[in-house]
Amino acid sequence: MKAIAYYQSLPIDHPEALQDVQLAEPQPGDHDLLVEVKAISVNPVDTKIRRNVQPEAGQAKVLGWDVAGVVKAVGAQVRQFRPGDRVFYAGAIDRPGANSELHVVDERIVGRMPGSLDFARAAALPLTAITAWELLFERLQIREGQGEQQSLLIVGAAGGVGSILVQLARQLTGLTVIGTASRTETRDWVQSLGAHHVIDHSLPLSEELQRIGIAQVSHVASLTHTDQHYAQIIEALAPQGRLALIDDPAQLDVVQLKRKSLSLHWEFMYTRSLFQTADMIEQHRLLNRVSQLIDDGVLKTTLGEHFGSINATNLRRAHALLESGTARGKIVLEGF
Repeated sequence: MKAIAYYQSLPIDHPEALQDVQLAEPQPGDHDLLVEVKAISVNPVDTKIRRNVQPEAGQAKVLGWDVAGVVKAVGAQVRQFRPGDRVFYAGAIDRPGANSELHVVDERIVGRMPGSLDFARAAALPLTAITAWELLFERLQIREGQGEQQSLLIVGAAGGVGSILVQLARQLTGLTVIGTASRTETRDWVQSLGAHHVIDHSLPLSEELQRIGIAQVSHVASLTHTDQHYAQIIEALAPQGRLALIDDPAQLDVVQLKRKSLSLHWEFMYTRSLFQTADMIEQHRLLNRVSQLIDDGVLKTTLGEHFGSINATNLRRAHALLESGTARGKIVLEGF
């Protein structure tokens, strides 16, 4: 089968940073689906692994953790799906990625694709939707339909996770939603997704909050450059507030949180699949719920740019754009 892989960690401008290869077709295990990949999207995790994880000598490493496709075959113990079903999912980080014509995935982390979306628009959603949902409802412990008199500051709201988190918070809670963006096009994007306010994270956050008449916020979702914004986030949070993050700061001094009794929460959507947790199937249920919300018109896809067919050249372009830090929404590729 066709696939895109790398054999050594290289800068993205190197022609061998990602290569078109031929690999053997994977075989599904008892709880797996064999999926014919129709579209994929690219996430920061792809670029981080490509830069930092060296494959074993002579081994091709396949990236890609956002998929929309069609079930081709199922394992002996599969109960949720059958061949021909349209599905979308983010996969597991400890298994081969999905930048390939065929892919195997545990059914417990797969959802039914929204019927109202094509494959490209559906592929933009799974990883970021899972991350945003778990961050908002499980880590920050906001309940659906609640949050009045509370506020959520989303640092980096124009990216993939931010683009769906803004929608979830605005549509499913009573929170006042404040997104950050520093360019005109990204500010407009965040506003269009439903944020009550958009402020500039290149300026002091507390000053920007005061500009819109908000003294402090009860919750912060820090999605990028947490180490750069950390002092400002602590200042912006009200006493007993909650901070959730998804990025990888080099260091974080948690002692600074003590004076205000702030709580810190880390969201990593691969935890359930990595540890085969007892509630792993919650990601299946979560994706089905997101699918229904899309079909009901409550949420919309976060596709930002379509980069054409799935090949090494286009994936290198996608990685380069993500590494530039200027992407808006999700980058999607479709078909081989």
